[in-house]
Amino acid sequence: MNKPHSFYIGLMSGTSLDGIDAVLAKIGPNGEASAQMAVSTPFAPDLRKALFELQSPGPNELHREKQAGNGLSLAYADAVSQLLKKAALQASDISAIGAHGQTIRHQPDLGDMAYTHQTLNAALLAEKTGIDVIADFRSRDLAAGGHGAPLVPAFHAQQFASPENVAILNIGGIANLTLLPKEGEVTGFDCGPGNMLMDLWIQEHQGNIFDENGSWALQGKVIEALLSKMLADPFFAKAPPKSTGRDDFHLNWLLEKLGSDNHHAEDVQASLLHLTAHSALEALVRHAPQTQKLIVCGGGARNNALMNLLKVKAQSFFKEPLEVTTSEASGIDPQWVEGLAFAWLAWAHKEKRPANLPAVTGAKGPRILGACYPA
Repeated sequence: MNKPHSFYIGLMSGTSLDGIDAVLAKIGPNGEASAQMAVSTPFAPDLRKALFELQSPGPNELHREKQAGNGLSLAYADAVSQLLKKAALQASDISAIGAHGQTIRHQPDLGDMAYTHQTLNAALLAEKTGIDVIADFRSRDLAAGGHGAPLVPAFHAQQFASPENVAILNIGGIANLTLLPKEGEVTGFDCGPGNMLMDLWIQEHQGNIFDENGSWALQGKVIEALLSKMLADPFFAKAPPKSTGRDDFHLNWLLEKLGSDNHHAEDVQASLLHLTAHSALEALVRHAPQTQKLIVCGGGARNNALMNLLKVKAQSFFKEPLEVTTSEASGIDPQWVEGLAFAWLAWAHKEKRPANLPAVTGAKGPRILGACYPA
C-alpha cells in the first residue's frame, strides 16, 4: 500500500551557474507535490569557475570534469545537510534525492550518436548524504530518439493543470515553455536564452553574476539591428521538438552578432533583455495563440524589468488579453519550481512511472527516467 505521502529532495543548479537550490517536497501517492521549504547556496568561486570553463573545449577535460563533478557532489551534499537541519529531519526520512547535475554538453541532433552530459558523481552524493540518489534523467529519453529536454513539462502538467489554456515559462539560463491547453496533449520546448546571455554580459562588463531586477538593462536602449540579428538565429524558427543550451548560445555567439559595431554595454544588455522576452512570446503565439494565462517561474521571474517587459510585449503579440503572472500565485516560489520538479522526477523513478512526454522531446514513447544510486 502506498504511503499517504513521502519526502523527497530536489537539487537544481541551472545553466546560469548562480548556485544550488535544494527543495524539500512532500509527494502524495498520485504525484501531487508540495514544496515544504528550501535552501539556496551560492557556488564557491573556484567551483563556479571550473564548471564555467568546462562549457567550452579545453585541455585535460576528463580530469577537470571529474574533479568538478566531485566538487559539485560535495556542494550538493552540503545543501542537503542544511535543508535537513532546517526541516529538523534525518536522512532516513527522505525517500530519495533527485539531482540533475550540471550540463556540460548537450548535443541531441546527432541521430544515434546524440549525447548529453551532466557532470555529477551521484555515487559520492549518495555516500555523503546516506540517501538514495536518482540522477542522469536525460539519457534514457535521448536513447529513445528524444532530446532529453525539457524535462519539466510532465511535472508542470501535474502541478499547473487548469480549466484555462495555460502556458508555463521557465526562465533559467535557458527559457522553456510548457503548453497546457484545455483540450489536447501537453507540449513544450526550449524557446531560447533566458538569463544566460544577460548574466554573461554583465559579468564581462561589471563583474556581477547577474543583473538584479534588470536595473542595468533599464539604463540602456534597445539596439533594434542587434535584436533583429539575434532573432534571425535558425534556432528560433526551428519547429519543436527542440532543446538548446550553452552549446548554441554563448559569449562568442553574442560577439559575432555584435561584429565590429561599437555599442554602449548597457544598450547591449537592454537588447538581451528584449531578446529573452520577445523570443518567448513569439514562440508562444506561434504554437499556442489561444493561451489565456502565462505563468513564469525560475530566476527570471524575480527580474522585475523582464516581468514588466513580458506584460507590455504580450499586448502586441496577443489579440486577446494575456494574463502574465508567476508561480507564486499558484503557491510555489518561482525559485523552487525546478527543484520541486526534480524531487517529483525522483518520485516518478521510484514509482516506475514514465516521466518524459514524447510530444515534448520527440522520443519514441514514454520512458522511466533516471538511474538510481542506492545509499
